[in-house]
Amino acid sequence: MPVTKEFTVLGLRMWQQVVICLVLGVITGFALKEQAAPLKILGTIFIDLIKMVVVPLIFLALASGITSMGDSANFRRVGLKGIAAYLSTALFAVVIGLVAGNLFHPGLGLHVNINEFAGNAGVANDAPPMKIQDFLLNLISPNIFKSFAEGNLLQVIVFAVMFGMTVNSMGGRSARVREMIHDFALVIFRMIEYIVRLAPLAVFGYMAWTVGTQGVEVLRVLAVLVVAVISSCIVQYVLYGIMIAVFGRLNPFPFYRKLVTTQVMAFSTSSSKATLTTAMREMETKLGVSGQISQFMLPLGAAVNMSGTAIYLAICALFFAQFFGVTLTPEDYGVLLLTCTLGSIGAAGIPSGSIIFMGMVLHSVGLPIEGIGLLLGVDRILDMVRTTINITGDCAITLIIDATEKTHNKEQYNS
Repeated sequence: MPVTKEFTVLGLRMWQQVVICLVLGVITGFALKEQAAPLKILGTIFIDLIKMVVVPLIFLALASGITSMGDSANFRRVGLKGIAAYLSTALFAVVIGLVAGNLFHPGLGLHVNINEFAGNAGVANDAPPMKIQDFLLNLISPNIFKSFAEGNLLQVIVFAVMFGMTVNSMGGRSARVREMIHDFALVIFRMIEYIVRLAPLAVFGYMAWTVGTQGVEVLRVLAVLVVAVISSCIVQYVLYGIMIAVFGRLNPFPFYRKLVTTQVMAFSTSSSKATLTTAMREMETKLGVSGQISQFMLPLGAAVNMSGTAIYLAICALFFAQFFGVTLTPEDYGVLLLTCTLGSIGAAGIPSGSIIFMGMVLHSVGLPIEGIGLLLGVDRILDMVRTTINITGDCAITLIIDATEKTHNKEQYNS
């Protein structure tokens, strides 16, 4: 995805616009009380725009990512080893997020009418619980066009994965198809850039409406959510060190000490892509990772590894379930394991990707995606933390793979 100039208003960057509109929304909600209710339309428009692009986005993002990986011998050995590691850490991250969501209970404390919030959309949890075998059968679509039309995201994901793998297996004969997929993906990404520009207005409208109708208690709830996400990210951060010690058989402390510049870059830019060159340089010059492994694994990680985002998606799913008073079944938790893992992969490289794929996660367990607007005000600071965890995970996995391939310079690493 090409780098574009960040959208500014009066010299204010996007995150600054969001913070200002968050504060203005809280003040407006305080002042107008129930009369702030009409301002909800600003957030509703933003969510409807997300709904408009979420299905084609998921298909094109996953298909484009898979077809970008290729099918070389290097991919089959080192690539598959790396992907297995990335998927494992993402799955562990989802588990950490789900555990944290049940420990912190960030969504408790408010009584919100789910039908009022969702426009009387109802929730899937009113239906009998879905059995595991029904869920597995529901992954395969007998009519993919119907799945697209009805927004059956799990079926779209399965189709996108199969489609991308088939395109890869055809080699040069599918070059034009691969190019079209990437071009369409770029168009959708650019549409999302335009939609995200409306985020400050959505924050203002949703916060004014929420504070006006629910009171300031909603701010306490969001504060608990922030603490839960950051605490989970700290656990994931420590887990990377344990992985380096166990699988790489290396002392993890040099890794943490020498990667500070990369982590600061990730935290300040909130972009794994912007941090990629810094990470590659530090991994090769400070941590003794071979250039071949670094230049293959780190870009791959930037494309598929978003453990911080996986944590965020899992906690937010429980946040909204608690917020709306919906009890999740064991089958729902199984669905969350799958959708949060896939969502974290699909969100890689997409502006505000975690917000976009949050809709997929909530939809999969029957929760209204309209609640996403509540997250926009705190998403920036959490995005900085998530990105730091994401790039740290990329570097940790790269180091472990390099060590297992016997190409790592341990003397340089320990010096």
